[in-house]
Amino acid sequence: MAQNITSAFVTLFDEEVKQAYQGEALLRGTMRTRSGVQGNTVKFPKIGKGVATVRVPQTDVTPLNVTYSQVTATMTDYIAAEYSDIFHQSKVNFDERRELVQVVSKSIARRMDQLCIDALNAAASPSTVATTVGGAASNMNIEKLRAAAKALNDKNVPAEGRHLLVHSSQLDAMLGETEISSADFASVKALVRGEVNSFMGFQIHTIGDRDEGGLPKPSTRSCFAWHQDSMGYAESMAQKSEVNYIPEKTSFLVSSMFSAGAVAIDDEGIVKISCTE
Repeated sequence: MAQNITSAFVTLFDEEVKQAYQGEALLRGTMRTRSGVQGNTVKFPKIGKGVATVRVPQTDVTPLNVTYSQVTATMTDYIAAEYSDIFHQSKVNFDERRELVQVVSKSIARRMDQLCIDALNAAASPSTVATTVGGAASNMNIEKLRAAAKALNDKNVPAEGRHLLVHSSQLDAMLGETEISSADFASVKALVRGEVNSFMGFQIHTIGDRDEGGLPKPSTRSCFAWHQDSMGYAESMAQKSEVNYIPEKTSFLVSSMFSAGAVAIDDEGIVKISCTE
């Protein structure tokens, strides 16, 4: 029940409701995605490498003996819901139900992101970039970005479809790098817009602190670079929102829900970058 709504019971109240600042979904679409899944699990196939050999006339061909494997993403159900009491609605001059739809929808959207972040962090053997790269106990810098790009290049990861997820602290550090913020080095107007959305082949995504967990920070902050085909995201039920009247509560139940799972498919396409804030 929205117990705290009594603070809005005032004679005059701005019709434009200011919701609490909260992040929205960023990572859906940055991974190999399967929707409309039937069942509790989804298996993402992975096929190994092959090396061509010299063809010798009148001899048997040498098969590649390509290996096949698969990884499994398990669906988990999530819901965010809140009641909107009809008596409360009569005491405020804004549509509480409409505002709650935004709140619960964004809550679910952030949970989608957290599924992806947890899957990135659970990758068994990704490439790593130490916090000492570019300086002792350093935050994000140009050397770390180069090291992450090199790690992917060494594994022959395609240049298209690369993503980088950083915390706002790393964004601030990158804006302090001349090679990133200066028009002499990059075409982006980083200091004008206060953001860096792409650099060195990475599509950059920035998040702040999140109640769901966000980017891990046991001691140093873990950021991640990955190729979209190295990760898998599957949905058995896409996000949907509902508003239902519950007579027993004399309230409307505003809810948003989804069922999904994420998993690392190929660790060679993932880089874990440690940053000291």
